[in-house]
Amino acid sequence: MGKRVIAIGFFDGVHIGHATLIERSKERAAELGALPALLTFDIHPDNIVKGEKVPLISSPEDRAEILRRKFGVDEIISICFDESVMKMPWEAFVDWMAEDFEAVHLVVGYDFRFGYKNEGNTEKLAKKCAELGIGLDVMPKVELDGIVVSSTHIRKLLLEGNIREANRFLGYPLALTDTVRVGYRRGSKMGAPTANMRFAEGVLVPAYGVYATRVRIDGENVLRCAVTNIGERPTVSSDGAVSVESYILDYSGNLYGKRLRLEFIDFIRPERKFADMEELKRQIERDALRAREILGC
Repeated sequence: MGKRVIAIGFFDGVHIGHATLIERSKERAAELGALPALLTFDIHPDNIVKGEKVPLISSPEDRAEILRRKFGVDEIISICFDESVMKMPWEAFVDWMAEDFEAVHLVVGYDFRFGYKNEGNTEKLAKKCAELGIGLDVMPKVELDGIVVSSTHIRKLLLEGNIREANRFLGYPLALTDTVRVGYRRGSKMGAPTANMRFAEGVLVPAYGVYATRVRIDGENVLRCAVTNIGERPTVSSDGAVSVESYILDYSGNLYGKRLRLEFIDFIRPERKFADMEELKRQIERDALRAREILGC
């Protein structure tokens, strides 16, 4: 397979703190003539370790796309985090990296804990790596405006609808990739046809409301402006299902079955129920104007 420099972490959201690990792994790989790689897990370890469901900031597909497009990393090692991985002794984990993945250098964060009952830490890791002849970088914490950058903080911002601030901590716009689904077609009847999408199971749904967004349609190289509603569509539906509906400005065409990448830029207003479809139509027009102002369309 070839020797690797491996950055280890969950990399949920791939934020600006994670970026320091990724860039260091690329630097070390160039120095050592090795392949830069990232090791991550399919689910958040706390799902198994603590029995707590931790929602993902981005789906595994979006995470891989970010790593490839933004950071140029193609080697992504995704481990199925199950009970056997959870109970693996920390020494065995390091041996696994060296033997099975041919690691010659590891890059981890300052608070990295690993192995059964989190018994492994950066001090133990440094000693073990020295014994195995493996290099190690422990990256310091990254702060923004005095706040430690973390996936936990970004989740909080998203639940509050503070998408601009969340994007600052991510270092890029939050994105959703999905295949356009058939909806109720009520948008078309109002002159504002929408592309209907869904967040993948296990992915955090940001605060319900209307957002200024940009859309890349599969097969196109341009980003189009859009206004997007996240929520339960209280004016037109009562089934309680959460949907993502985007009205792409200045666009006409059949999008059903196409893959769309949606980037969330700014929050416009909370979701609310309107008296009738005519009132909703007028509000969509106002939202579209606001989105044009934000996006410069």
